[in-house]
Amino acid sequence: MPPTADLLPIAREAVAIAHRIVQSRVPRLITEKTARDLVTDVDLAVEDAVRTFLARETPHIGILGEEHGRTGPADSELWWALDPVDGTTNFARGIPLCAVSLGLVADRRGVLAVIDLPFLGVDYAAVDGGGAFVGDQRIHTSTVDDISQAVVSIGDFAVGEDAAAKNLVRIALLSRLGARAQRIRMIGTAAIDLAWVAQGKLDATVILANMPWDTLAGVLLVREAGGVVLDLDDTEHDADSSATIAVCAGLRDDVMTILRESVQNGQ
Repeated sequence: MPPTADLLPIAREAVAIAHRIVQSRVPRLITEKTARDLVTDVDLAVEDAVRTFLARETPHIGILGEEHGRTGPADSELWWALDPVDGTTNFARGIPLCAVSLGLVADRRGVLAVIDLPFLGVDYAAVDGGGAFVGDQRIHTSTVDDISQAVVSIGDFAVGEDAAAKNLVRIALLSRLGARAQRIRMIGTAAIDLAWVAQGKLDATVILANMPWDTLAGVLLVREAGGVVLDLDDTEHDADSSATIAVCAGLRDDVMTILRESVQNGQ
């Protein structure tokens, strides 16, 4: 059965559960999953609560969460992609730029999305073919078509194995974008990067990574708001992409050209 907007209320309630936990608890236990990659007791509590709710309400749909991996029916055509707290480092430091991100995925692409910014009082939602919304207001990507007028965010620098080599591309990208764009931002959460491209607050975001729990909900928001989301090779983004490049339509060529130059320079 294809996914429908009928699942949106369930997704909204799942994220509301997460919202209440994030707002009501201060992280007390902060540990490293891998080098410089943090998890808190609140991340774990949120994922546990949302998993329990979704397993009860949609037992036929698998769940992929950042902290506990894939569970549920192995042959499910649909699966939830959950990041319980996207921007954990911000959250652990009391920086209010973090998000709860929940997407429903079919055929390796997001088909339903809910993103909540607990400390900013903003929530986003989209259903495939139904537009993107902040609250009840429909949103659209920006109309900027000149890179010199663009505000562009980039994803975090790589950590862990091969981080130094991977970051050569990021450094090259910063240099080239910094020379041409109006401003560069590093927000620290892919969900907000993508939601703000969808809302037109940012004109593009370049995330040189693609973790489905981080990106698939936000990618749908951008597409439903009129933007484009691509992989490094300029093909359409999906769950198997190596990068997540979201742009308003007028900046596609400029951003992809700068990115190609940066990849060549960083190798």
